[in-house]
Amino acid sequence: MMIKVQSADFCVGEEYSRLRQNADSDGAIVTFTGLVRDFNQDGSVSSMFIEHYPGMTEKSLMKICSEARMRWELGQISVIHRIGHLTASEQIVFVGVTAKHRKEAFEGAQFIMDYLKNSAPLWKKEGTLSGMKWVDSKTSDEQALTRWYEDKQVS
Repeated sequence: MMIKVQSADFCVGEEYSRLRQNADSDGAIVTFTGLVRDFNQDGSVSSMFIEHYPGMTEKSLMKICSEARMRWELGQISVIHRIGHLTASEQIVFVGVTAKHRKEAFEGAQFIMDYLKNSAPLWKKEGTLSGMKWVDSKTSDEQALTRWYEDKQVS
C-alpha cells in the first residue's frame, strides 16, 4: 500500500505506471482522480484550503485501505490526498487499485473513496465570493456508505 498526504501535485500517468509495474498477475487497474470543483451548492468556488492531522490522516487512510483489502482480493493500493491551498480544477485526490478481476478493482476503489470522503481527518474550506467557508459533510456522501454497511459492518 502506498499512502501519501502532500501539498505537491501528482502525475496520474506516473501513478498508473507504478500500479501497473507492481500489479503482478492482476488483470484490472482502476483509478479515480478527484478535482477541485469550481462550484458548490451556493455558487462559484475559486479555491480550496485543506487541513489535516499529520499522522492521524495517514493512519486513517491505511485503515480504510486495509478494510478494503479484507473485503476484496486486491493487489496494489495507492492513495494520494493533497493538502494546503488548491485552485479550481487542480487535482485533489488519487485512488488506484489493482485486482485479478475488474469487479473487485472497481468496488475496492469506490469503497476507499467513499470512506475517505466521510472518515479521513481532512478539513476543507472553500474560497467563494463571500470569503472562505468551511465545507460541511454532504448527505449524498454519507448515503454512499449505506451500500457498504449492507454488506458488512465497518468499524
